Amino acid sequence: MNKQLLRSSTIGLLIVLAGFLVAYQFVEPAPPSHITLATGGPNGAYHAFGLALNARLADQGIDLELRNTAGSVENAQLLAAGEVDLALMQGGTRLPIGDSLRGLASLYFEPLWGFVRLEAGADESSLSRLQHLQGLRVNRGAPGSGTRALVDELLTLNAMDAVGFTQLSTADATEQLLAGELDAMFIVGGATSPEVDVLLRADGIGLMNLERSEAYHLQHRYLSPLLLPAGAIDLAENRPGADVELIGVTAMLASREDLHPALVDLVLLSAPSIVGGDGLFQRAGEFPSARFLSLPIGEEAARVHKRGPSFLQRYLPFWAATLIDRLIVMLVPLIALMLPLMRLFPPIYRWRVRSRIYKWYADLRAIEARMDSGESLDELIAEVQRLEDEVKRVDTPLSYADELYHLRGHIELVQARIEG
Repeated sequence: MNKQLLRSSTIGLLIVLAGFLVAYQFVEPAPPSHITLATGGPNGAYHAFGLALNARLADQGIDLELRNTAGSVENAQLLAAGEVDLALMQGGTRLPIGDSLRGLASLYFEPLWGFVRLEAGADESSLSRLQHLQGLRVNRGAPGSGTRALVDELLTLNAMDAVGFTQLSTADATEQLLAGELDAMFIVGGATSPEVDVLLRADGIGLMNLERSEAYHLQHRYLSPLLLPAGAIDLAENRPGADVELIGVTAMLASREDLHPALVDLVLLSAPSIVGGDGLFQRAGEFPSARFLSLPIGEEAARVHKRGPSFLQRYLPFWAATLIDRLIVMLVPLIALMLPLMRLFPPIYRWRVRSRIYKWYADLRAIEARMDSGESLDELIAEVQRLEDEVKRVDTPLSYADELYHLRGHIELVQARIEG
């Protein structure tokens, strides 16, 4: 390659490389390959969701560690403290002070099930208000659980206190209720929860019909009125025997504000295959949703809910889409520098080539000036010969050969004048 072309190309390449180095400072770091999700008890619905999400993220090279906890309250505390990257919690959970948490999606409805021994609560038709439980042996949920937090909120709305209410885990309370050691208990969870399924089918156990569910919704918008139709659990045995009004919250997936945007995309795009089907209280495609969130939704999560996967995410594996998305910023110096350089490079190259030719004209004019001063012709002839010998060694591209030959013709012209 011509030396001038190589030198000019090297300068242009160095300028572009410097632009890339500057732009690289603004490239988003690669997403971490290991993140942690706070779930709940190992037998609960949150843990089941975590297992399903873990399987999907593993296919994309992301290791999701599941951390079992007491429930929503502890999950929120762990997330606020930065001990986990993601957390599952029920809507309306009272959160630690601070604005570092963001809602990603609501996943499904979680009804509040109130189960009462019929011998303690007379008959099912009388189980319509929390006040009917006053004086009974009632379990309100274990400390740190979403059940406990929601029941306490409802008791406050009804100007009731929890004096005498027990704080057992769901599993222990279920055993005691069936054994007659408790009169009533609350569970927040889906109908597929083992304890809920057992109690819905148990003889002598009634389900509270919270007939003022709409009023609760007016008090707190995160509380959703739900209807369990008669026979929805078991048509043959007609369980429940009549329509039952329930209060529901949504299971909410939350993250810290600084969770990598690529992971937000991956998690949200993985969720529909887990929770997007039909359910007892939902229709296919209703979840995951940006509705029902009791946390501010993150910008990236809002974009995914509104527009779905990006073009790259539709057709490329996660790692490839993420890499290209991160490096798009590198196109800025490429466009900002390469386009002007492409326009400037030809004239700069022409100038550099011609400068190697034109510089000899200064020497040639100096020789002509010395002719008029009466200098020795022999010295001038030797000077012109030297000039001609040096010009013959000049290497120029073929496209500029005409200018080189013009120079050599002018040298011969001056030489003829001296010799003539």
